[in-house]
Amino acid sequence: MPPKDDLVYLGQMLDMAQKACAKTKKKDRMAYDKDENLRLALAHLIQIIGEAARRVSLEFQKSHTEIPWPEVIGMRHKIVHDYLDVDEDIVWQVVTEDLPPLIAVLTKLFPS
Repeated sequence: MPPKDDLVYLGQMLDMAQKACAKTKKKDRMAYDKDENLRLALAHLIQIIGEAARRVSLEFQKSHTEIPWPEVIGMRHKIVHDYLDVDEDIVWQVVTEDLPPLIAVLTKLFPS
């Protein structure tokens, strides 16, 4: 079982990833492009996921290589520090393609 702090951050990652995916349910890329609030919300949720991932202990990260830690954390850095040049194609891909497998991995860490 991960340490208590790691569980908090992993839970935050899972919760925000689920929220991001829920916001794109029944939406296509055209709807995303037309909806500024959706684009802003998804960028913010990805930022929170990356920030939570950054706070997970290195020990836990090293023992769970099935989670792409550098990429998750890197997306947070990209959105926060290069906010004028965020690639909407990548944000859409992260939410629609990359987050569902991450949710599956994170869900396994929280047995019911």
